Amino acid sequence: MASDPSFRTERRRTLRVDRLAMAHPGDLSALAALIEEGTVRADEVVAVIGKTEGNGGVNDFTRGYFTQTLMHLLAAHTGRTPAELLRSVPCILSGGTEGVLSPHYVVFSRREAGATERGGALAIGTALGEALPAHEVGRWSHVRSVASTVRRAMADAGIERAQDVVFVQVKGPCITSARAQAAAAAGHAVVSNDPGRSMAYARAAGAFGVALALGEIADDPAQGTALLADFGVACARASVSSGVEVEADEVIVLGHSPAWTGRLRMGCAPMADALDIAAVSQALAPLAIEARPQVRPADRARIAAAFVKCEPDRRGSVRGARHTMLDDTDINAQRHIRGAVGGLVAGVLGDGRIFVSGGAEHQGPDGGGLVAVIAEVPEA
Repeated sequence: MASDPSFRTERRRTLRVDRLAMAHPGDLSALAALIEEGTVRADEVVAVIGKTEGNGGVNDFTRGYFTQTLMHLLAAHTGRTPAELLRSVPCILSGGTEGVLSPHYVVFSRREAGATERGGALAIGTALGEALPAHEVGRWSHVRSVASTVRRAMADAGIERAQDVVFVQVKGPCITSARAQAAAAAGHAVVSNDPGRSMAYARAAGAFGVALALGEIADDPAQGTALLADFGVACARASVSSGVEVEADEVIVLGHSPAWTGRLRMGCAPMADALDIAAVSQALAPLAIEARPQVRPADRARIAAAFVKCEPDRRGSVRGARHTMLDDTDINAQRHIRGAVGGLVAGVLGDGRIFVSGGAEHQGPDGGGLVAVIAEVPEA
């Protein structure tokens, strides 16, 4: 047994993942109940990723509402202040639960485990960057800032090799009109005065930052011209959101490490386009889950969380057929694509509790995105 590299005497940790429903954006009663009964310890909660029923835009205040409620709940059980928790517990939210998508949140908590237990399980690491000035959002300094934060999150997880990273979730700041005006008053130019466009630049810089941290691209400021221009540059392990509720990049790294134990594993696959249903099966394969055509109830019960990035193809067609998402002035294109791809993935998994985030610039193939799933694997 001593020759088995999955058995090591160093300190081990284990990850717990709880996917919880919400009745409204400020409803954390499910988490409160788990804390009250002792199933989850508030001081062991290290990150939250959630899907709220807002519009997903710059003025989606459901994200801030949820975050504020979460920090006050954790503060009541840890003795720390909400302000302290904001700077240590990433709470990454995406608004918009179109179609069959269901509002929910995924709580990640970690604790110490026995040193003799088998390693190689799913690991989590988190890190928060420094407050990012508005004039740096979407520029190469932003790329470097994200890369540095990702590296710190990898170290926090105990993941030494980039190839062991499966999925990186990033939330970055955007440029509101007020922030743009403040930057101009200080003599700085922002990358875009359009808040929506600034969100796209922030997502692009986040994806480049993840790619830089994982060794997929070089640290070359000249590549800054590729942001929102050369979509051949992409990171298929990056999921990046942007919002008004944060002023610094928040990073969650998920991967596998011999220092972690338990039955949780994660699979991730790039989606070539909005119809790439095969990518869902590819993400499920490392978890010993098949979809024929839908995941069986017994396997569905093993799934702890699912994450999707998608975007309306900017070329105006999907597999040669014209789409009208970009021309619809009644419904935002991001709401179209979240509903469409969310429905596709939910149909395979048989579950609408999926984190589906639009705006997949440089995150997976152009016009596509990625799908990632966490699940418990059968015991050996």
